[in-house]
Amino acid sequence: MVAVWIILGVIVIIVIWFIASYNGFISLKKRIENAWAQIDVQLKRRYDLIPNLINTVKGYKDFEQETLTKVIQARAAAVNATTIPDKIQAEGVLTQALRGLLAVAEAYPDLKATQEFMQLMEELRNTENLISFSRQFYNDSVMTFNTRIAMFPGNIVAGMFAFKAATFFEVADAAERQAPKVDFSK
Repeated sequence: MVAVWIILGVIVIIVIWFIASYNGFISLKKRIENAWAQIDVQLKRRYDLIPNLINTVKGYKDFEQETLTKVIQARAAAVNATTIPDKIQAEGVLTQALRGLLAVAEAYPDLKATQEFMQLMEELRNTENLISFSRQFYNDSVMTFNTRIAMFPGNIVAGMFAFKAATFFEVADAAERQAPKVDFSK
């Protein structure tokens, strides 16, 4: 009789662990979804700022049309991306296009001096910071989830319910990983 109670106790403990483990995976998955939603909110804000920035820059008739076209195309691709990997790639292209726009804008001191351009740049800078913080939270959530999937005994539950590793929001372009070179000797 004691052996039956011991076996039942072990089974109850295993079932409780199994349920807790499964619920832990669901909780982590929901945290990743929430983190991605936070990124989406900031990206939407960025997408809304870009047309205003482009319209401000378009006012300068000599401004490079090719640069504006790249930003417009990159924004459209980012807005239309549907999967997380596609969105990550499109965001990298958009970031590069915006950097190109800002680099070209440096050659137009009158443009840089306008109140509208300065305000848009400040809003864009704040939005980029918020996107960066949101990406960090997302990646932290993904790391926690992926670690739980890989570790024993959680990997048993993860395998049984087909939990797959989530995708990190990584810098795709090697040039973006390089620190800018600053030379004050000139």
